[in-house]
Amino acid sequence: MEYLSLPPGRLTTSMAALNCGVQPATIRDWVRRGLLARCGGTPKRPIYRLEDVERARYAVKPSRPGQRADRVA
Repeated sequence: MEYLSLPPGRLTTSMAALNCGVQPATIRDWVRRGLLARCGGTPKRPIYRLEDVERARYAVKPSRPGQRADRVA
């Protein structure tokens, strides 16, 4: 169940993923890696600030051993 209404500038995990063009699992990974912080909601239905989502979207992602290289178009 999604929220019926959110304050302006707030996004659910699904909305944040759509905004960034990634999967919801990527948004959860950004949270786990400390690139994005929740600003409310519940543990199962977090809410994020649009500004924080945009900052995480363009943040330099640390590389890990065995991680796939970014594709350059």
